[in-house]
Amino acid sequence: MNASCLCGSVSWHVGAAVEWMSDCHCSFCRKTHGTAFATYVVAAVDSLEINGREQVVRFDSSPGFFRSFCGHCGSVVPGASFDGRIFLPAGNFASDPGIRLEAHIFVGSNPAWYEISDALPRFDGYPPDFDTPNAPDQPREAVAARIHGSCLCNAVAFEAEGEPLICRHCHCSRCRKARSAAHASNLVVPIDGFRFTRGEPRLRSYKVPDAQFFTQAFCDTCGSPMPVVDTARGFVVIAMGALDADPGVRPRNHIFVASKAPWFEITDSLPQFAEQQTA
Repeated sequence: MNASCLCGSVSWHVGAAVEWMSDCHCSFCRKTHGTAFATYVVAAVDSLEINGREQVVRFDSSPGFFRSFCGHCGSVVPGASFDGRIFLPAGNFASDPGIRLEAHIFVGSNPAWYEISDALPRFDGYPPDFDTPNAPDQPREAVAARIHGSCLCNAVAFEAEGEPLICRHCHCSRCRKARSAAHASNLVVPIDGFRFTRGEPRLRSYKVPDAQFFTQAFCDTCGSPMPVVDTARGFVVIAMGALDADPGVRPRNHIFVASKAPWFEITDSLPQFAEQQTA
């Protein structure tokens, strides 16, 4: 199986079958991917070949654990390993890995704006038979007076006032590679009332060359997806995983489901659109 980051600078090949697909809801994964959860599979370290290692940036996210991302586009790439096994983000695969979701982990950190709607097993940390250390997690906050968030390393922070314009899940292939996840969850707010409260010089951005608008912004230290300020259209796209508190709004629908990852099943009752929302 082959996979790559959004810009293609980093690619990897897995020469053996992968196993144990899980959704991780911990705050570290939310910030790293900018999503409600991250989907990972496990592979043997010696089955993995990585090209473009010179573009990989490492961030030590917690004691004994690090995360890696492409320094050019911000996509999550393979990083830490334990006992000869490595976790691979499923959102980057170019084809179906052949397995399906088995469990949800770190569900106590699931954000208030996302509901787990399937009947799969749920664990507060890693499953008991998984010999991997549980990293300390961050507490979940209540509804805030204003929308605010930050990157994983806390170098960049932002806030927004005013009524949000759109809140939805996007399954397009660009979003899946950009977030290295099953889909993006985006909150769109008016540009008036939005501001970065610190760290704006730390932001990096990558625009897909053949896209009219698609751009990913991220922290240059930890790789967390950050708000994309679209001055031409007068709004800001916020990766909801970056939020530090309940924004008080919920995703309204799924878009570009025709491009949905074959290994991901939509189990909630939200409206679905094959492409862009039409109404």
